[in-house]
Amino acid sequence: MSAELFRSPQLLSYVLAGLALGAIYAIAAASLVVTYVSSGVFNFAFGAMAFAVARFYFFLHVEQGWPLPLAAVVAIGLFGPALGVALYVLLFRYLRLRSPVVKIVATIGLSVALPPLVNLVFGHLVNITAPGLAPQPLKVFYLFGAVVDMNQVITYLGLALVLALGTVLLRYTDIGLKIRALVDSEALTAMSGVSPTRVSLGVWAFSALLAGLAGVLVAPTAGLSVDGMTFLMSAAFAAVVAARLRSLPMAVGVALLMGVVTNVIQRYLDPESPFSAQIVPSIPFMFMLVFLLYYALRGQAGDTAMGGALDRAIRTESAGAPAGSGTGQAGRIRPTAAVIGPLVTIGVIAVFPMIFDQFWTGLTAAGIALAIALLSYTLVTGEGGMIWLCQITFAGLGAVLAAELATNSGWSPLLAVLVSALCMVPIGVILGLLTIRLGNLYVALVTLTFGLLAQNLVFMRDRFYNSGQGIYMPRPEWAAENKTFAYLALAVFIVLGVIVLNLRRSTTGLAVTAVRWSEAGSRTLGLSILQVKVLVSAVATFVAAIGGGFIALNYQSALPDSFNPFAGLVWLAVLVTVGARSITGALVAGVAFTVLPGVFQTYLPTSWAEIPVIMFGFGAIMLARNPEGIIAMHGRQLRDFNSWRERRQTAAQVAEPAVSEPKPLNEQHADADRHPDTVNAEPHALTTGDPA
Repeated sequence: MSAELFRSPQLLSYVLAGLALGAIYAIAAASLVVTYVSSGVFNFAFGAMAFAVARFYFFLHVEQGWPLPLAAVVAIGLFGPALGVALYVLLFRYLRLRSPVVKIVATIGLSVALPPLVNLVFGHLVNITAPGLAPQPLKVFYLFGAVVDMNQVITYLGLALVLALGTVLLRYTDIGLKIRALVDSEALTAMSGVSPTRVSLGVWAFSALLAGLAGVLVAPTAGLSVDGMTFLMSAAFAAVVAARLRSLPMAVGVALLMGVVTNVIQRYLDPESPFSAQIVPSIPFMFMLVFLLYYALRGQAGDTAMGGALDRAIRTESAGAPAGSGTGQAGRIRPTAAVIGPLVTIGVIAVFPMIFDQFWTGLTAAGIALAIALLSYTLVTGEGGMIWLCQITFAGLGAVLAAELATNSGWSPLLAVLVSALCMVPIGVILGLLTIRLGNLYVALVTLTFGLLAQNLVFMRDRFYNSGQGIYMPRPEWAAENKTFAYLALAVFIVLGVIVLNLRRSTTGLAVTAVRWSEAGSRTLGLSILQVKVLVSAVATFVAAIGGGFIALNYQSALPDSFNPFAGLVWLAVLVTVGARSITGALVAGVAFTVLPGVFQTYLPTSWAEIPVIMFGFGAIMLARNPEGIIAMHGRQLRDFNSWRERRQTAAQVAEPAVSEPKPLNEQHADADRHPDTVNAEPHALTTGDPA
């Protein structure tokens, strides 16, 4: 192979370009590994942080005309670390001893909120072509006949500098010793006189600097867009997984290999072939899937408890609570309130199609259809305590299959939706079986990988994509109007919601709750973890596919772009903002997700259009403080207020003197003889007798 490289300049060019791409992956992987081993947080917001720094660099260098070196130093060297420090203070410091579910969802919320916030400040880019760190015009070099540009050279040097600096700092300085101590135990680090907060601030500042460097380096090829940065993050995940989240040399080596394979394979593929457009973006996720399955079969893919025994002993009481599990006070909810709240919510939404015009009724119908799909997250995450990031993929697969049956085979649309959902169940069961031995973080990565592979290998096929128009999906003739379809979708949501509620209250639901809280404790009770998780996976997959079918019915087309896995992260953020375990919360989240943007776009300035997404993202971030979600949080606050009011009423009744009949005068004189100290007391009206 090495001899062929020198004989074939073209192949060498592919290898050198692949090494540059792999170097960017390696820088990103290094950042993810450092933050994970030091804080226990796997940063799903890495791509958003890279976009923020790269966008600021573009603002300074291109839009404001700053010289390239000055813009790079200010954006990457100053703004990047400042962003890392700010995010640590606002979010990351609360996550170290939280449950894996809370960590994942909170960082996903940040990944949802940060890019639109950056766009709100700096404005949207029409042309996403962005310069790198190389001066223009771009210099080109020749190595054994192969072409290397200046951006690639700077990328090589950047990786070499990061590795050299990181190795020296971690192994041969006091800073590295403090970081390694923090990894072992935050509490013991504090007892030794070292401030864990300062060390963590330094780690997150350095991580944000690496994120910014990776974002600026990848922008010339991937474009300065959220999608490009998110793809960078997802590809870097493969290297981090190969390193089992800890080995920095392994992560760098796999990242370089992945970049080379991604580029070299393009030499042997037809660039005009649709297969090439599907297979090349899927290579990093194939790497990830292979390593995940390998570690799963060897039992090496479980979650690792962060910190020592002392850290876990002094953590806050709610740190280990699963997301959306509530606070243990849910059982105090009065039956009347538990029934009235959902009924009022459903009643209010049922009124919308009656009072709205065609446009707003259509948005309401879209929200109810989305709410059906969100119920799958309620099942798998709220009830099962598992982070599945591919529910939107099951919704998309159900939508595509239903549209195929309805359009090309002439099936009834509703029957097509039902049958396609049943066909998705075996896929969900298989995925549940494959991930049963994995920890929560690995489950999230496996399901995200599954979704990305399905997006590239299935949804992007010409037969399904159809130049972005998807497959036509007719509504039933009697539900062709938005108003009728909205009530049809609401009826289906209510039926599925009742099924979820009955499952929750059944013996099986108790088993699901036990497994969510403690798998070890559930085993001691004789519960089958496998059966419980597979059951939840199957039902959640069915509900997701039903939701996808109704989304296709709403738009009258199965649009593959509507089921992008990264859009599923927004879905999850919206749901956990309201409450991951709340059935009516799914309905509120779905309607809010479609109606709120319409309100902002119609009645507010255009620049405010992204505020709803920012709100949903920040709602997911607040999960770090309130794991139960908005609805459960306000319910708890209402219960606390009622308890406080009842205590005040009880105290007032106890303090109020009892009113009794007046005693005869002879008894009053007898009391005065027994208690002479009361003689000079102020006479009471009841003891003075009637003046008449």
